[in-house]
Amino acid sequence: MKILRYNKTMMKKLLLPLIISAVIFSGAIQPAQARLFNSTITAIEQSREINATFKAIRNVIKIQNEYCNKRDYDSLYSLYKEDFINNDGFTKEVYFKLIKDTWKSYPDISYTTEIKSINITNNYAAVEAYEYAVATSKENIEELEIVGELHGFAHTVYYLEKIGKNWKIASENIIEEKTSLSYGDARYLSINLNAPEQVGAGKSYSTNLTINVPDDSVVVASIGQEKITYPQSRSEEVFRRLNDDNTLERMFTANSDNTNEYNIASVGITRAAIPDEDNPQDIKIYMSGIAFVMTRVNVVPVNKFIKLEDNKAEDKNGQKDK
Repeated sequence: MKILRYNKTMMKKLLLPLIISAVIFSGAIQPAQARLFNSTITAIEQSREINATFKAIRNVIKIQNEYCNKRDYDSLYSLYKEDFINNDGFTKEVYFKLIKDTWKSYPDISYTTEIKSINITNNYAAVEAYEYAVATSKENIEELEIVGELHGFAHTVYYLEKIGKNWKIASENIIEEKTSLSYGDARYLSINLNAPEQVGAGKSYSTNLTINVPDDSVVVASIGQEKITYPQSRSEEVFRRLNDDNTLERMFTANSDNTNEYNIASVGITRAAIPDEDNPQDIKIYMSGIAFVMTRVNVVPVNKFIKLEDNKAEDKNGQKDK
C-alpha cells in the first residue's frame, strides 16, 4: 500500500505540468492572459540579456587586471580599441609605452581593481572603478642598497564599446590619482599632499603638504608642478623647511595649454647622530629617508565658443524691458 500511494503521488507531480502545458497550448487562456504571458517571457529574456551584458563587461575589467598582474602585454593590448585615448590625450601607443615602462621599473607591481558601478546604453558602457597598485623599488646610494615602497590609487571611469560580440575599452577618464614612493624612515611617516582634483585652465590654486615629523628629525620638502606629457619633464625643486605646524604650501597657476597636471612633493628626512660618545661635539648629519608623493590636478579647457548674450524679455505689447 505504501508503494501504491507513492506512485499516485508521483503521478500527480507528473500530471500537473502536463495539464498546465495543455491549457496554454490548447488556446484555453484568454487573449489578455496571453499578452501577460508573452510580456513575462519577454521580460525574462531581456533580464537574461542584461545580466549577460553586465557579466561580459565585468569580465573585461576582471581580465584586464589579471593580464596586468601576469604582465601579459599582448592580451592586455587586445582589450583596447585601436583608436583608444584617455583624458590626458594619450593614444593607445603612448598609453602602452607607459605600461611597459612601469613594468620595467617595478617588476613586482601588483594591481587590484574594485568595480563601483556599471552603466550601459545600447552598445556603450561606462565602468567606474577604484584601482590600487603596490610595488617595491631598490636603489643604490653609494655602497648602500635601499628599498622603497610604492603605493598608487586611481579613481577611473572606463568607457567601453561593443565591437561585434566583444566589448573593447575605448577610452578612460582618470578622476583622481595619488601615488607615493618612499624609502628608509619615510616609509613610516604619514605624508599627505592635498590639491584640487579639478581647476580651470589659467586659474590659481593652492597645494599643501602635511607630514607627521618625528621629534628627532628635520624634514625639508618641495612642491612642484608638472604638466602630464610624454616624455615627462621634471620641474625645478626648491627645498624648504616645514612650518611649525609641519606643513608646506604653494600657490600655482594652472597651465593654459588645456593639459592636465601633476603636483609632486619631494621630502627629505635628516637625523643627527654622535658616532663617538667621547666626543659629543662631533655631530654627524645624515639622510634617513626620502619620499615622493604625486597627485593629479585635472585642468578644464577654456571653451572659447560660449557667448553670454544680454537678452531682455519682451512685454505683452512687444516692447523690451528696460
